[in-house]
Amino acid sequence: MSTASRGQWSGRLGFILAAAGSAIGLGNIWRFPYMAGENGGGAFVLLYLGCVLLIGIPVLFSELAMGRKTERNAVGAFRALVPNSWWPAVGYLGIAAGFGILAFYSVVAGWTLGYLGHAFMGDFGAAMDADASGALFTGLIGDPLQAVGYTALFLLLTILIVRGGVSAGIERASKILMPALFAILLVLAIRALTLPGGMAGLEYLLVPDFSELSAGAVMAALGQALFSLSLGMGAMVTYGSYFPKEENMPQAGALVALADTSVAVLAGLIMFPALFSAGLDPAAGPGLVFVVLPTVFNSLPAGTLFAIAFYALLAIAALTSTISLLEVVVAYFVDERKWKREKAAWVLGGVCFVLAVPSALSQGGADVFTSFLFDTSFLDIQNIIWGNYALSIGALATCVFVGWKWGIPKAIEALEASGHRMAFASAWGIVVRFVLPIAIVVVLGFIVSTGRYF
Repeated sequence: MSTASRGQWSGRLGFILAAAGSAIGLGNIWRFPYMAGENGGGAFVLLYLGCVLLIGIPVLFSELAMGRKTERNAVGAFRALVPNSWWPAVGYLGIAAGFGILAFYSVVAGWTLGYLGHAFMGDFGAAMDADASGALFTGLIGDPLQAVGYTALFLLLTILIVRGGVSAGIERASKILMPALFAILLVLAIRALTLPGGMAGLEYLLVPDFSELSAGAVMAALGQALFSLSLGMGAMVTYGSYFPKEENMPQAGALVALADTSVAVLAGLIMFPALFSAGLDPAAGPGLVFVVLPTVFNSLPAGTLFAIAFYALLAIAALTSTISLLEVVVAYFVDERKWKREKAAWVLGGVCFVLAVPSALSQGGADVFTSFLFDTSFLDIQNIIWGNYALSIGALATCVFVGWKWGIPKAIEALEASGHRMAFASAWGIVVRFVLPIAIVVVLGFIVSTGRYF
């Protein structure tokens, strides 16, 4: 199937916005701030930036090279590069991971719609203390109708965009959503830094205190770098397969990583000055966005507008990621099974909704799955399987494949196919062959030995 018939980005900007949208999501705006808060602030940020540079970008380039060379999906790329081998199983793992992540990610994404609705109704007012905020969150996630309904709505938005195709659907949406996301981020970051006491939050985020670092923080930074850039599940293989032949892929890939990392840091610039201004604990954990932050809005001038903008930002970031998660699976059925895109989007989106229901119900009283089968919630089980193990194994297998099977020279040739040279190509090859496999194995070993997940 030719690139023309399966779709293509209109140019480099379209790819950058779409791929950055894939990478930028709840991992940047929800996950990164609370992980930084739990792991000492500035020292974790510095460590995370190093992991993105040394680990994340090399894996990103590996996936992009495969996609550009083959113009195929995650499975088709392995199949085209090494026919009649077991390597396509890595692509199938990536597709399963993308689908599995979408099935629980859409649940959390749905919560952002619920909170956006509460923000529009002005519910984050003076009465929103810690108890009221906790009750609001518990009520939303514990109500089966709300939990499942918001999940269905978010998946519907995702399906409608993906069914439109690469250029007319995903790229067009990204050209609207991504500028809006950056604009809201900048406005909120500037506002947060002007709050009384906000500079203390800036110092916490940017001034490293290495006494706060631990082995767990190092592993968390490595895991966050992989999760944040949407690596190990074939998303960047798929997006790279739509990249125009004449455009500069190494530069575009670097800009995607820069945009993703910038959003994470900007999210921190919003969260920590606001928290310090309100005198709240930055190490509040996963509840930072949904439980702690609502208690801050009432203390801010124009707090309702701040709340609306923040949860709109969170919803946009989540949507750009769910689009790429569904596209990974849709691309496989379009390329390999010859399905029409519209059929693939509706059928696979519908199946994903069915798989998402247990996660949506797992946070409240209707959680029959957890009650009878597991010691932790079904949503957490999904995150452990797909967001930790599958992504790490997929990234590891991709690095071994590119470094030792397909070969670094061929990968560099694919990246430089437009005639644009790749800076530090030799160093990239060394990192892919030797550094990345060791680093990812260490992450996996830490997960298995400690039971700590990211």
